Amino acid sequence: MRHRRKGRVLGRSPSHQRALLRNLASSLLLTERDAEFDDNAPKVKGRIVTTVSKAKEVRPLIEKCITIARRSLAATEAAAQLESSAERGSQEWKSWRTSEKWQAWNQAIAPVVTARRRCVTLLGSKEAVRILFADIAPRFADRPGGYTRIVRIAKPRLGDSGQQAILEFVGVRDRVVQKSEKPAFEDTPAEETPTAELQDDAVDGAEAVETESAEAGDETAEKQED
Repeated sequence: MRHRRKGRVLGRSPSHQRALLRNLASSLLLTERDAEFDDNAPKVKGRIVTTVSKAKEVRPLIEKCITIARRSLAATEAAAQLESSAERGSQEWKSWRTSEKWQAWNQAIAPVVTARRRCVTLLGSKEAVRILFADIAPRFADRPGGYTRIVRIAKPRLGDSGQQAILEFVGVRDRVVQKSEKPAFEDTPAEETPTAELQDDAVDGAEAVETESAEAGDETAEKQED
């Protein structure tokens, strides 16, 4: 029985499952790296291709890490205001290091260090964590959730015909939905509107018909008298 057992096994042991999810999450974050001179550069930034089951399992892990990094942005900004601009190892930096300002900076940066260590534990890659805190978290600073999307691919995977999917960050290749706009008519006088012109034509036509029928009636009456 599977009482309170959630998630997909994916045909792996628990340790293998954790390693698989860490690698997939780190791979998605590492696609955002600067790979200009890298031999194994990603084809598309912010996107990986995997199976639908794996994408559904790794998505909560990625979004959890992004939320942790996003919540530490306030502490990062507060610590940046207290940090010394002097070169590390200089006399000015050493004096700042022994002052009370360093103590305040140390307390301000502590939540950020804790968040980074927690993400390193979840992802297992320091480079991926660096990209997460430097690039990904500021991008979603004003977004409360839903940082990724899963797009199914119609073409199955070669070999086992597994259903593939794209796992990517939102905000880059979003679909733009264009709403239809209501037609805007200019304000024109009532005399110049098509409705008024049609009404005038209808009145003129009715008067002409009445005149013709009156003349026809007079001619019929004259013929009957003769």
